[in-house]
Amino acid sequence: MRKLIEYTHVSLDGRFDGDSFWAGQMKVVPSDGQIDYAVGLLDGADGMVLGRVTYEGFAASWPSRSGELADRFNTLPKYVASTTLTETTWNAEVLPGDAVEAVAALKESGEGALVKYGNGPFSRALIEAGLLDELHVSLSPFVAGSGESLLTGLGTTAMDLQNVTDLGNGAVVLTYALSR
Repeated sequence: MRKLIEYTHVSLDGRFDGDSFWAGQMKVVPSDGQIDYAVGLLDGADGMVLGRVTYEGFAASWPSRSGELADRFNTLPKYVASTTLTETTWNAEVLPGDAVEAVAALKESGEGALVKYGNGPFSRALIEAGLLDELHVSLSPFVAGSGESLLTGLGTTAMDLQNVTDLGNGAVVLTYALSR
């Protein structure tokens, strides 16, 4: 069975989106530690899972990039959760039917890992369905002050800290497994 891993970046105050978040994030990422971590995570992956908004943002920027991380991003198959997309590019396909059920089927269909990027309702649905195995949170050393909070609306969900990775730029990745 494949492992489903979500990788996301947050500020010290738990923000992952918004103008203040992105302004602060651009001062921290990309660093060599961030890139090495992301490449290592993707080296063990055989696909990426994305919501529509993340897919559209990534598909607009990653195909024109080069380097080791871009090579991994651009070559891996992408599975996109969307009820509105009818066509995809960038080695992607829309998950058929119910996206949560489709991810469950993807997990059952092989070995290795699927790495999910982005956060929001799709992430919450995957956690609530018990499908997320690990949450990798890259905690960046700044306070955004505003913007969307990580996993807003999710009920109480216990997680076990598995690892802490120092990225060398004041950021750390906290790796959690969902308590079962």
